[in-house]
Amino acid sequence: MTSLILSDLRHPAGRDFTTDARGPGAVARGARRAVLGLAMAALVLGLAPHAQASAPDGFADLAEKLTPAVVNISTTQHVKGGAGPDQGGEDGPMPQFPPGSPFEDFFKDFYDKQHRGDGGGAGRKVTSLGSGFIIDASGLIVTNNHVINEAESITVTLPDGTKLEATLKGRDAKTDVALLQVKSSKPLPHVSFGDSTKSRVGDWVLAIGNPFGLGGTVTAGIISARNRDINAGPYDDFIQTDASINRGNSGGPMFNMNGEVIGMNTAIYSPSGGSVGIGFAVPSAMISEVVGQLTQYGEIRRGWLGVRIQSVTDEIADGLGLDRAKGALVAGVSDNGPAAKAGVEAGDVIISFNGQDVPDQRSLPRMVAETGIDKVVKLVVWRKGKEKQLDVKVGRLDETETAAAEDTPKSGPATAPAKGVQVLGMRLSPLTPESRRKFEIRDDVKGVLVTDVSPDGPAAEKGVRPGDVIVEVAQAEVGSPDDVAAKVKGMQTAKRKSVLLYLVNGGGEARFVTVRID
Repeated sequence: MTSLILSDLRHPAGRDFTTDARGPGAVARGARRAVLGLAMAALVLGLAPHAQASAPDGFADLAEKLTPAVVNISTTQHVKGGAGPDQGGEDGPMPQFPPGSPFEDFFKDFYDKQHRGDGGGAGRKVTSLGSGFIIDASGLIVTNNHVINEAESITVTLPDGTKLEATLKGRDAKTDVALLQVKSSKPLPHVSFGDSTKSRVGDWVLAIGNPFGLGGTVTAGIISARNRDINAGPYDDFIQTDASINRGNSGGPMFNMNGEVIGMNTAIYSPSGGSVGIGFAVPSAMISEVVGQLTQYGEIRRGWLGVRIQSVTDEIADGLGLDRAKGALVAGVSDNGPAAKAGVEAGDVIISFNGQDVPDQRSLPRMVAETGIDKVVKLVVWRKGKEKQLDVKVGRLDETETAAAEDTPKSGPATAPAKGVQVLGMRLSPLTPESRRKFEIRDDVKGVLVTDVSPDGPAAEKGVRPGDVIVEVAQAEVGSPDDVAAKVKGMQTAKRKSVLLYLVNGGGEARFVTVRID
């Protein structure tokens, strides 16, 4: 830092600042004083050169040590029809090269071998390629579930060329983790998990894998971001990296500079199909938990709370009196579930679970899933303007349960009789036996029916549809259209910008929406 400043002061744009009208060397002495002052300021601010993390001199020693534990994984399966090579699995379509490129013949031969099948419409055998890594000398191997999904046979190729048949020990589609077992006559080289929670944005990482079936490829980069949600599953918590990740790298390990696995390369963002510097890895904290359960039980056992949740927007936070958007809004509670038994109610915002703050809706399912079954934890909810603490005994998740409420309700009938009270662009009427049959509304649902919605009104903006039932307005139950109108008028008098509605549709799905007040 000092040398750069000094160099800039000495030779900006080729000018010589060693002399001026004040006499030879005057400015030079001033420059030295300025540099000294900047250096002292850097020390005070913690910006001194010796405090900065330096880049590694190279990765050769680390790569040499780790590569023997990284394997290639190939699978075969029978598919129907005579589809083209772009359906060949993990390796994808053949890259395009300029005419006469020396790589063109190599890749053409490689892809022909991978996609050569039975031909015709009766079906064919296809081969997919991916990566994996050995975590135990006995032959336990971790890879992505999508690498081995629907495979009829799985072959693991070690770096020395040894081929071993693998059996599937367990899998978890929700985190895209699979555990394989191979048998070897000798102990196999293996790697260990590191603590991904201690990794920071900007840390160096090393990725080793099998891109395009080339095998044993090492790439390096940094952690670009953490806690990424790419809508791959309910427990997304990806590490983002700029280390080159390509087709075939899936299932391969991401190492820190201590040679520990802190992630498993799983996905890339790419409009071209190749690396553009945005890759995603499942963190080791999640992998090790899944692997531990697959090893012990042969299946995944996750915690369950028994709530349907949705995001807390700024508008909803304002309507509930929260200082900011945070937590998970309870849209519904499962009958006889853990939350129901603990006293959780629709309209509660879960802001803390087991002593940890719940920053947003997507964080809660992961926190609950990682909690031990039958463990009693503290739950803090925001209810009617104040915090309330509850004790909840975590149950076991049935994997068919839905973790979160749908953001968009199912469509109801497009039109309905135009009569009743008009509020916020909605026409409202009391629930009757006829309207219950028409909109398939259960007998236990109480509230006010939305019979029509103005397409350019504020309610339509938030997805309110004919057939929805308004159960609550501003967290107060309503039983007639006049109740709704009175509540909205009260919010207008209080100069509120929006009103919080609790709705249930004909399919029984409940949700909260905030509708602006004109």
